[in-house]
Amino acid sequence: MISRLKQFEKKKLTQRRFDKTYQFVSKTLPSPAKIFDMGTPNDLSDFLIDKGYIVTNTSGEDLDLNPEALSSEGFDAVTSFEILEHCVNPMSALKVIKAPRLYASVPLTLWFSKAYRSKTDPWDRHFHEFEDWQFEWLLEKSGWKIVRSEKWTNPSYIPGIRPIFRLITPRYFIVEAVRK
Repeated sequence: MISRLKQFEKKKLTQRRFDKTYQFVSKTLPSPAKIFDMGTPNDLSDFLIDKGYIVTNTSGEDLDLNPEALSSEGFDAVTSFEILEHCVNPMSALKVIKAPRLYASVPLTLWFSKAYRSKTDPWDRHFHEFEDWQFEWLLEKSGWKIVRSEKWTNPSYIPGIRPIFRLITPRYFIVEAVRK
């Protein structure tokens, strides 16, 4: 029963995150805009394609070792949804982006939970979990100006103390930025 509840919850929370991300992006980037998405093809990039966007992914490039993978031209925007926290040095990747707009979201540090680390998948680990001011500073130092931002929670519907904290503590921080 608990396993089914967790699967249901994960699907519901994933859809919530996708919907919130789409609502944020679509306010200023109408489809069929050309998006260069950091990371491998994924369910969120498929979701954006279904909404009419033209999405190209970086196809699993290690952005710490090859940040130039993001220097492609001809895109309306670069998106980075829950990717930068996996990079040891996200500044290198952010500096080489050629697109005029950046839409990026990161997980925020939670005072009641340590940074995420998969014990089985070395690609599924967070090197950073940001405070909002840290992410803002990173973008500023890498040549971006934030034009709007939003935070939202990641509620959990399983009983416990942490799920109560997740109802009220913002977990995700999303920004739209333009080159300075």
